[in-house]
Amino acid sequence: MRSFRFGGVAATLLVLMTLLSGVSAAFAQDTQNLLPVNEAYKLTADSSTPGVIKLHWAIAQDYYLYRGRMNFKGGDGVTLGTAQLPDGEKHDDPYLGPVETYHHSVDATIPYTLAPGTATIALTVRYQGCHETDPKICYPPQTAHLDLPAPAAGPSNKLNDLLSARPQSLDNNGTPLPAEQAFQFSAIAQDAQHLLLRWTMPKGYYLYRDQTTLSVKDAPQLSLTPSWPAGTLHQDAHFGNTTVYFNEVDVPVSVHGDASGLKTLTLVASFQGCQDAGLCYPLMTRQANIDVVHGGTATGEPAQSPAPEMPPADAKASGMGTSLWYALLLALGGGLILNLMPCVLPVLSIKAIGLLESGENPERRRTHALMYTAGVLVSFIVLGSIIIALKTAWGAHLQSPLVVAVLALLMLAVALSMSGVVQFGASLGNTGSSLANRSGAAGDFFTGVLAVVVASPCTAPFMGTALAYAFVAPMLDALLVFVALGLGLALPFLAVGFIPAVSRLLPRPGRWMETLKEVLAFPMYLTAAWLAWVLAHQRDADAVGLLLIAAVLLAMTLWWFERSRGRGVFSRLLVVLLAAITLAPLYYLTTLPATAQVAREDGGTVAYSPEKLAELRKAGTPVFVDMTADWCVTCKANEHAVLDGETFQALLKRTGTVYMKGDWTDVNPTISAFLQEYHSPGVPLYVVFPKNGGPGKQLPTVLTSSLVEEALTEASK
Repeated sequence: MRSFRFGGVAATLLVLMTLLSGVSAAFAQDTQNLLPVNEAYKLTADSSTPGVIKLHWAIAQDYYLYRGRMNFKGGDGVTLGTAQLPDGEKHDDPYLGPVETYHHSVDATIPYTLAPGTATIALTVRYQGCHETDPKICYPPQTAHLDLPAPAAGPSNKLNDLLSARPQSLDNNGTPLPAEQAFQFSAIAQDAQHLLLRWTMPKGYYLYRDQTTLSVKDAPQLSLTPSWPAGTLHQDAHFGNTTVYFNEVDVPVSVHGDASGLKTLTLVASFQGCQDAGLCYPLMTRQANIDVVHGGTATGEPAQSPAPEMPPADAKASGMGTSLWYALLLALGGGLILNLMPCVLPVLSIKAIGLLESGENPERRRTHALMYTAGVLVSFIVLGSIIIALKTAWGAHLQSPLVVAVLALLMLAVALSMSGVVQFGASLGNTGSSLANRSGAAGDFFTGVLAVVVASPCTAPFMGTALAYAFVAPMLDALLVFVALGLGLALPFLAVGFIPAVSRLLPRPGRWMETLKEVLAFPMYLTAAWLAWVLAHQRDADAVGLLLIAAVLLAMTLWWFERSRGRGVFSRLLVVLLAAITLAPLYYLTTLPATAQVAREDGGTVAYSPEKLAELRKAGTPVFVDMTADWCVTCKANEHAVLDGETFQALLKRTGTVYMKGDWTDVNPTISAFLQEYHSPGVPLYVVFPKNGGPGKQLPTVLTSSLVEEALTEASK
């Protein structure tokens, strides 16, 4: 309900402005015959099918709903997949532009997964509609909070009985067991869409979660989504901090795609495990022929076709045949290139001013360089540790609307300082606001921190391979890669601080520097505007409205901060009060539901879904998959240079290739799973699937027209 407070304020302001503009007569129409909103749009929900929520709106005559105003957000323990909505009727709205609408009725299907122990499916549904005949009015956005009963979490008693047989206790006197005895695998079907898998290991053996892959043989239209239970965190010499399972693990699996007419499924499971004594088994592949009609237990047998060879469990072989030294070299180069990327340039302008002001003083230059480098390295180590521990992707923090909003406000504050609106001095101490202070160790350090935070959208050409290596390497090697990235980013400033020949290339200080500082403020303003645009794609127009309110409050806080210099305690307390009020819109921002990510075809682009990809591959259609995000600058550069051009469109038609796009601007578990499948450290990720059904080919993160043409031509043969 809290999210409505902002909407109510906005509606009140709209009415007041309407009255002031002299058009209040427009609201004098008779509205007595309008239906209450819950009668105009009757919403019902069904959660009886495991893994799927079905929503239905019954829409009254002369009313309609906007497709683009539908948002869905899961509550605690509920992770939503991509909402499936039908195409609507297209028309040009006088206020919203081109939109799609629904009349009479509409159904939405939302896949979901539940955290262990979650008994209720909490779902927030947001929608908006209008009355299309006189009086033509639109209802404010409506929010429905649903608490739906979760289907029976476990399978039937028959299913538990069938899977209850455990292997006998195996006493091998320390001799490693054969793989078939050490890792016993069985499977059963609840129905054609839901399986249950079980691995059973004797004492002293464990199974890796992240080294397990599942597929259905001879059924490319089907894809599988396992719901792994919580395991045991394990510091592994080969894979770093990973999750393993001892004794026994049951894994529910959802089957996506058309499985109608199938009596049996041939499940192929590839997995790896180890013995506590230190022996690790090579990759094992088992096949289980599952009866989806009668639900009999299927025991996994070794696959008849040879499984892909497991590369040696060391850092060189894991993740693209890259050695540690080569990965460090690539990381150093990638960090160096980051200095030229548009994300980082606004922040570097702050340090450029500081270095110019240091003039001929070598000690000041070295202090600037060292403290900035310290901020960069500490940030890279902290961020790298979090990414490795949580198995998240590079840049994933920008999926958080709160992080995006805070960065936008921070850019605005720094820009206002560079424009001369406010000057941050020693009274701010060592707080984050010292970023704008051009002198002082704290300012240099926090500028380095800010540079790392905003660098993540700009994945440099050499950065992808190094980060991919870091995600599969041992913890120490992975952290060394992140340190090398930081050294590359800080290298220009280290060179200026410690190499006299380089420092002499700097221009002499002068009055022109004040003008330069004010000019360099404008890239900061543009960065704040760009972040607001990203926020609009994550949480719609309401989020931008809250960000603008916070920006005005921040400007007021900084204005009064400057006016309060030399005044009494009351003036200083007012600064603190205004700063606290500035945080209020950010709180309401966290309550907004995510913008709906609906699967649809738009301008020749097909939205990514595993089901659609499997369908296209089954039909023998080559597919170009593009995983992107609005905050990914490299993605946007590739789109501008290659993917949005007429040459690329002509290439798609000539080769018969479908262009499939996945939007990772906001959290999307389906796209995250695809990134993990290809060991991608983040976006962009480009994969070309050939028409002959072979494996997908991963392209470099920086595209050229010739590279894409070669890949699509080969895939279409």
